[in-house]
Parts: sequence; C-alpha cells; structure tokens
Amino acid sequence: MRRIAVAWFVLSAILTPIVVAVIAPTLPPGNATNASSGVVFDNTVLFGIVTPIAVAIAVYFAYTLVVFRRRGDEPEQEGVATRDNPGVHIPWLMVTTTIVLFLAVFGTVELSDAGAGGGQGPSPTFKLSGDVLPVQVIAQQWEFTYRYPTYGGVETAHLELPVGRNIALHVTSLDVIHSFWAPRLGVKADANPGVDNVAYVEPDEELTFDLRCSELCGLWHGYMFDTGQVVSESAFEEWIQEQRRVFAPATKVLPKYSTQYFPEPERRGG
Repeated sequence: MRRIAVAWFVLSAILTPIVVAVIAPTLPPGNATNASSGVVFDNTVLFGIVTPIAVAIAVYFAYTLVVFRRRGDEPEQEGVATRDNPGVHIPWLMVTTTIVLFLAVFGTVELSDAGAGGGQGPSPTFKLSGDVLPVQVIAQQWEFTYRYPTYGGVETAHLELPVGRNIALHVTSLDVIHSFWAPRLGVKADANPGVDNVAYVEPDEELTFDLRCSELCGLWHGYMFDTGQVVSESAFEEWIQEQRRVFAPATKVLPKYSTQYFPEPERRGG
C-alpha cells in the first residue's frame, strides 16, 4: 500500500495541476458569458476532483496486475478468497461520501447565482433580480423566432442581445418538442409546447454565436440553424427600434404576448 500511495501521490501532484491549470480552462464553451464561464469553472473543479481518483484507480490496478500476476510455471490456482478488506473499502467509502456531499453543496451554491444556462422551467428556484431583459425564443418546424415583450412584442427572425445585460430567455414551442442550444452562450433549454422554460445568461463580450436545435424534431431538424449576435447597448437599441419599424405591420396582427403556446391551430400564437 505504501508503494501504491507513493506512486499515486507523485502522479497526482504532476497531473492534477496540468489538468486544472492547462487543459480544463481551454475546454468549451469558453468564457463569453456568465453561464459559459460557470460551465468552465464547474468542469475545472470536477476535473480537479476526478483526476486524483482516476490516478488512484489506474495505479491500483496497474500495481496488482504487475505484482500479482502468475509467473512462469506457477500453478493455475486461485488465491485465498478475501471476504473483507477494511483498509481499502472504509477509506474509499469515506472519501467518496465526502466528495458527493461537497458536490451537492457546491452545485447548489453555483445554481443560486441564477446564471444557469440550462432551462429551469417556468418557475426557477433561483431568479435574477434587477434589470433583466426578457427575450422569448419560439421554436417551430423548422426555425426559431424571437419576441421582445418589452419592445412592443416585436418578433424577429434573428437573435440579437446587448452585452453586459442580464437576459431571461423564455424558451417555448409552437408544435413539437425542440431544444434551443447556443454553445458559446452556455445555454441549452428544451422548447416544449405549452411550457415556458426560463434560462438566464449575461453576455460579457461582443460576439457572433451559432445556435441550433438539439432535439430531433422532424424531417428538417438539421435545418434549424441560425447565427446570433451580442452587440453594444447602443447598437442593440438601434437594431431593436429598426425591427419594430420594419415588423410593425406583422406585430399588429400577432396575438398578445404570452409565455405559453399550444400546438392546436385555434390556440397557436407567435
């Protein structure tokens, strides 16, 4: 056990800093928003925890395979049956229990920031306060449209967001189940008919991002692809006012803004 412990300690001391400081921070989705930065941070913590565990398992199995292998003309017989080894399973249970409890607390604290880019349903447990811009993402076969209720309920064909602003994405569907996925934003939320699925995000920099449907939704599922932009506050205001002017005739005939839509033709809106 001393040999295993020494080998584990040395390898963990070498590999864990490399994984945490070099590899994990470079993994997707990047740091363009608070949600994506949160994903990177969470993954870095998880990689930091799992690396010593993976090293321990690998060292333990490698050692036993090398040291306790059958050599030469040794008889092919089983060793003495081992029914209990408290020196192994008790520390293992203590360590894994501690890790699970830590991750439960850690995950709860992370979600309390209300920056989660995963859909949290119609009534999120942790909500953002203050100046939050609502944007409705409406999925349908086979495109996304976007409605801005605080700007007269105008519905646009492309998504544009202001930088440095808290955004509440209200994701829903007009027909079948879709899923709104914008990797660089760190947002992925299911779009279900009759459901208002809320996802929060705050863009930290101006950028262009891809978005697509990530739920098989029919023949042209792969066609549900678009490109959105995060722009300055002034550029966003100029853009949204232009959209209101251009789509004014369509806005007049749209049903009143609602957080829920249903697939029945007589109840469909948006």
